[in-house]
Amino acid sequence: MLHIGCHLSAAKGYYHMGQEALKVGADTLQYFTRNPRGASAKKVDPEDIKKFVDLMEEHHFAKIVAHAPYTLNACSKDEHLRALAKRMMAEDLETLDYLPGNYYNFHPGSHVGQGIEAGIGYICEALNEVLRADQKTTVLLETMAGKGSEVGSRFEELRSIIDGVEKSDKLGVCLDTCHVSDAGYDIIHDLDGVLNEFDRVIGLDRLKAVHLNDSMNVTGAHKDRHAKIGEGEIGVEAITRIINHPALRDLPFNLETPNDLEGYAAEIKLLRGLYEA
Repeated sequence: MLHIGCHLSAAKGYYHMGQEALKVGADTLQYFTRNPRGASAKKVDPEDIKKFVDLMEEHHFAKIVAHAPYTLNACSKDEHLRALAKRMMAEDLETLDYLPGNYYNFHPGSHVGQGIEAGIGYICEALNEVLRADQKTTVLLETMAGKGSEVGSRFEELRSIIDGVEKSDKLGVCLDTCHVSDAGYDIIHDLDGVLNEFDRVIGLDRLKAVHLNDSMNVTGAHKDRHAKIGEGEIGVEAITRIINHPALRDLPFNLETPNDLEGYAAEIKLLRGLYEA
């Protein structure tokens, strides 16, 4: 079965968000844990979350993905911003204990001229402070496009982060199809080769979720501009191979395409039709 969802908002509550997922034909979803361009988080309502968990169980949802805000930069030059990143991550993981067994995805960050090694060092430092032995959530490092001074556009960079974290059993990876293509991995013509490289460097057992996006740019552009499914450079044929690949087909896929709910519903219907049961 294709486990597919899209990016939704929890602003009106978790239960409402779950209902929206069902309306678009989804059986998983992704949402921001707080204001994506800020730092404020909505107060937790345990009863609302319980209703959401019950809804997920009733409709057999796959694991869902909570996405950290874009403002979280664990390898910033600014010590105060690094401290803010740690605080946001710690708070988010505490909230996610109400949703046990799911995923928390974050962009590794931008080293802002300090260099990849320094950036990786700060990311490892943050994760070593924040990760808890008793946490109920797996933290996902997202593959990045390599725009500017982003960390995480190469599989080796993600491997270095994993190797530098003491509680690495709490870490996984989320593969973003737009990002990985923009980073220079040819998922259009050599998906097997890319996944073999991922397995060699990181290990496919670490791959927990996929952001399913087309790209407005050609492979290796390092731009990070998502496109609707079939309207970008990756295309429907390559995306069909992605959702049906033996190493990927059972993972939760989440759309981050530039869409409203009606557009997401149409894409989910399209992709379900392309999935080989």
